[in-house]
Amino acid sequence: MDFLHRNGVLVIQHLQRDYRAYYDFLNFMSNVGDPRNIFSIYFPLWFQLNQTVGTKMIWVAVIGDWFNLIFKWILFGHRPYWWVQETQIYPNHSSPCLEQFPTTCETGPGSPSGHAMGSSCVWYVMVTAALSYTVSRLDKSSITLHRLTWSFLWSLFWLIQISVCISRVFIATHFPHQVILGVIGGMLVAEAFEHTPGIQTASLSTYLKTNLFLFLFTLGFYLLLSLLDIDLLWSVPIAKKWCANPEWIHIDTTPFAGLVRNLGVLFGLGFAINSEMFLMSCQGENGYKLSFRMLCVITSLTTLQLYRFIKIPTHTEHLFYVLSFCKSASIPLTVVAFIPYCIHMLMKPSEKKIN
Repeated sequence: MDFLHRNGVLVIQHLQRDYRAYYDFLNFMSNVGDPRNIFSIYFPLWFQLNQTVGTKMIWVAVIGDWFNLIFKWILFGHRPYWWVQETQIYPNHSSPCLEQFPTTCETGPGSPSGHAMGSSCVWYVMVTAALSYTVSRLDKSSITLHRLTWSFLWSLFWLIQISVCISRVFIATHFPHQVILGVIGGMLVAEAFEHTPGIQTASLSTYLKTNLFLFLFTLGFYLLLSLLDIDLLWSVPIAKKWCANPEWIHIDTTPFAGLVRNLGVLFGLGFAINSEMFLMSCQGENGYKLSFRMLCVITSLTTLQLYRFIKIPTHTEHLFYVLSFCKSASIPLTVVAFIPYCIHMLMKPSEKKIN
């Protein structure tokens, strides 16, 4: 591993030295790959355009991030910004200097990259969905147009994934091999869900059982390794020790924060998609109207941007996890049930007047 780490540091130094002027763009691409944007941007947009794709997106993101957590606990991957300080392979304390940024100091283990995995799995879902739609619309004779569409969409996919990966390496929060593992892992999870149609008709019971399994397995795995004197939170004190600015340490980058967020989203989606409000609005007559869908998209995206102003107190860790779960659960409830139902009720009086 020292070979991968040492050469990874050389890549990071090269990027920081020669591409420093592109920091704003790379920081933007890092935000594009942020798993939290899946729920606040990609999901509300796609769910109203295609409920099948939106539902699959949540399942892929949640299960993919869960696998990411488990593999991080198994692989014990270091992050560059602390590895250069902790390693003994550099003689006479001549460890290389890596610049840190406000988004550098993530506290969980580094392998595989969560941003790369989340980005690849969600964009894989979006690209395959777009291809399926275009194929169904094109004539069988339009082979050239189909090939052009296929080439364009997959080129866009790889352009985004490479940009996200470079951005994560640039800020010294991941080694190159960690982002590569993340991209491969995300694509495998997304491809697996291409062959899992049962999630589209999953009952509330299925959602609750899945949530319970993910939580109990994670907790059991954590407790089992704790009994073996293996500290799965080993990376948190190291991150706090070597982060250049203590204000860059955020509790929402800890391993359990991501788990709680994902469980909340899946829990909320289960309740929303099996609610009367969803059935009356999205599954009713209005659900097939473009005007209704566009209103839902615009209102959902606007409302979820306001969620960013809701700051969860971080002084008590357990309280943070509880409130984070509730906030995450409210996102799909808002997008899938509450907003469509409100718009549906507002459209009913105008329809009566027309009649």
